[in-house]
Amino acid sequence: MMQVKRQQGRERRPLDRRKETGRIGEEIARRFLENKGWHILDTNWASRLGELDIIAQCEAGLVIVEVRTTRGSRFGYGFQSVGMQKQQQVRKLALQYVQSRRLFHLPLRLDVISVLLSSEDTPIRVDHIEGAF
Repeated sequence: MMQVKRQQGRERRPLDRRKETGRIGEEIARRFLENKGWHILDTNWASRLGELDIIAQCEAGLVIVEVRTTRGSRFGYGFQSVGMQKQQQVRKLALQYVQSRRLFHLPLRLDVISVLLSSEDTPIRVDHIEGAF
């Protein structure tokens, strides 16, 4: 039987399947961008407004990448799930990141990478939508 540790009066559960799927997708996306010659500046950068998945620099400038990972296309591909509210949140976070790092001189672009995983957690498809929003 698996033991569950208690932390500050709450049970700490093992990483759930959804978070694990996201972690795997972000790692695949990071490697995908590095293979394109991009320099990864930050991953999972967080502020009180939320979190940016990947911040990278390429020839075009500074790129904020929202990563969406799915384990099947029955309900659509990951990039289709980036709604208006998420887009607004990413825009605000991107500006906050630029201000915190004083990167005003770099052009800014917001991309989406959609990762479709097999049941064995291997990538079936990786779509990179540049300038997605």
